[in-house]
Amino acid sequence: QVQLVESGGGLVQPGGSLRLSCAASGSISSINFMGWYRQVPGKQRELVAIITSGGSTNYADSVKGRFTISRDNAKNTVYLQMNSLKPEDTAVYYCNADILSYVSRWIRDNYWGQGTQVTVSS
Repeated sequence: QVQLVESGGGLVQPGGSLRLSCAASGSISSINFMGWYRQVPGKQRELVAIITSGGSTNYADSVKGRFTISRDNAKNTVYLQMNSLKPEDTAVYYCNADILSYVSRWIRDNYWGQGTQVTVSS
């Protein structure tokens, strides 16, 4: 089955940078889009950035100009470069992807990674 595995989270000081990675694996035929969401306790999970198969991108207003999403199609991997980090960026970041796969039948579904903690603090 399809799995998403995130890496790159950790502790960083305000104004610093961090790069997240998410690799999709399994019986993948194609990936329509991959993106990043984040969530803090007591709040709804929110979209951070998304990139389509055609390379189109979209960002939350709160991160626009600071974060950059990119992908490596050969590796089925999406990246999130986070610059000028602020304490309010602290959250669990989740990878998300819309994937077409085939085992015994075609399946189009949306998948989530396990999440990776990003903490911005002095």
